[in-house]
Amino acid sequence: MIPVALDAAALPIAVTGRGPAAVRRFSALRAGGARDLLLFSDQPDDLDEAAGAALRRYLPGRAELAGLRALWIVGLPNDTATELADLARSDRVLVNVEDRPELCDFHNVAEVRRGDLLLTVSTSGASPGLAARIRARLAAEFGPEWGDRLAVLRGQRAAWRRERRDVAALTEALLRANGWLA
Repeated sequence: MIPVALDAAALPIAVTGRGPAAVRRFSALRAGGARDLLLFSDQPDDLDEAAGAALRRYLPGRAELAGLRALWIVGLPNDTATELADLARSDRVLVNVEDRPELCDFHNVAEVRRGDLLLTVSTSGASPGLAARIRARLAAEFGPEWGDRLAVLRGQRAAWRRERRDVAALTEALLRANGWLA
């Protein structure tokens, strides 16, 4: 696996699936900044509230898949998920089929979001339970205050760069002075 952070606002992406798993993945992608995200479902009951106007009440076909760069497939029967994954891949769309590592071009990471701070854990699909435990430990150690701390660092970094100062040394000094990461 190669770790990457995708700009979800810059890529056409979608979720296709059913039930709470589809809602969870859709919500996580929205939290990650996806703007034009779509949710396709042939059983859209209980999905209206989460997806609103992004909901398509059918599974995607070739035309819809051709416009995507990444597709998450969740909560669908194996044969349907496999067929959709193959069809998407034929249009060079990256695919993740939840709980089916052999059908995935990429894996989802366990994540902790604190504003723009994103902490991630991956086991490359080997043990989602372990990833979840490590994520919980990170969430406890890096509380909500880290979003504000990062905003402070961002502002300082911009000023330091304009002044052509040693950003790395000043970042370390600010962290030390505030007792962050002590």
